[in-house]
Amino acid sequence: MLPGSYRAAGLVDDAALVRAMLSVEVAWTRVLGTSVSLGSWVPVLDPRDVEAAGNPVLPLVSALRERVSDPVHTGLTSQDVLDSALMLLARGVLTRVSADLERVAGALARLADEHRASVMAGRTLTQFAVPITFGLKAARWLVGVLDALDELDVVARNLPVQCGGAAGTLARVGPDPIAAASSFAEHLGLVWPGMPWHTYRAPVTRLGDAVVRACDALGVMAADLLTLGRPEIGEVREGAVAGRGGSSTMPHKRNPVLSVLVNSAALQAPQLGAQLHLCSARAVDERPDGAWHAEWPALRSLLELAVVAASQAVELVEGLEVHADVMARRAREAAGELLAERGGGTDPASYLGAAESFVDLVLERWEKRCPTTTA
Repeated sequence: MLPGSYRAAGLVDDAALVRAMLSVEVAWTRVLGTSVSLGSWVPVLDPRDVEAAGNPVLPLVSALRERVSDPVHTGLTSQDVLDSALMLLARGVLTRVSADLERVAGALARLADEHRASVMAGRTLTQFAVPITFGLKAARWLVGVLDALDELDVVARNLPVQCGGAAGTLARVGPDPIAAASSFAEHLGLVWPGMPWHTYRAPVTRLGDAVVRACDALGVMAADLLTLGRPEIGEVREGAVAGRGGSSTMPHKRNPVLSVLVNSAALQAPQLGAQLHLCSARAVDERPDGAWHAEWPALRSLLELAVVAASQAVELVEGLEVHADVMARRAREAAGELLAERGGGTDPASYLGAAESFVDLVLERWEKRCPTTTA
């Protein structure tokens, strides 16, 4: 069980996928000239039927045809339904993740502003380097989150419908297949990309890449916080929450669970993204023989991971305890090393270069994205 999976409940689970596939089939009935109404009905698909068909669409269509007399699914193929349904799930995930990343960004902006003058030791290759500020470190994290938000925005605006029929020709879709596909996309709130993408999987890999980069941005922050929160450093600490971070055997422990889990997500996401690219590279013929099937679990796992990590990151950053006094003391104690590049000195705050200007530039970018937010 993915720790925190409850945070993604109803977004990418099997029931959510069945509901999304139903939405696709209902939208297609409108293209066919009818309007099927199903109310709250959602069929429970027998796993053995899914296995027998090789995908969940045929059992869904069979259940749908037993329930309604109007034509359904005519002219589509299973991949049209499942790919379009996954894009609907992705849309909900991107909305949730982006909302949480905006909260993370807002919290980082506040930290960057509040700690623009909080001097700390900069570290390179694990060793003392030159002085920086915690505000600058928070601003660097903020840049990663803002870049991720920009990429997710672009992907969310361009999620495509899949509509190609049996082999990508739309041969059974009336006199104007292109108009039908465009109408289909409009009913679903997706984009008609101009052609089916049964074996051109860039829509999936672009989605996956954007989600992976969001996890990357959160992972850098979490990994830094894990280092800075070690007892021997003690410059930050996760906020205390009753029941969180305990040990099964050591009563003194308050483990940085959120940082650990966000870091874990960042370590898992790239492999899932790579799986999508591997599947894309093996999408042969007019419909793939296994590569498409291997794509679904990787994509759904990646989407779930991102939802959970972004939600956890909100709590992590909004509750973060920053010990600026510890940072300042350590910087003073290490002044000889931190100021060696300059040739010596005793005041780390006198050697910060453009740190504050960099903070201002990042905060200006945040303000342009959310002008009503005060850093």
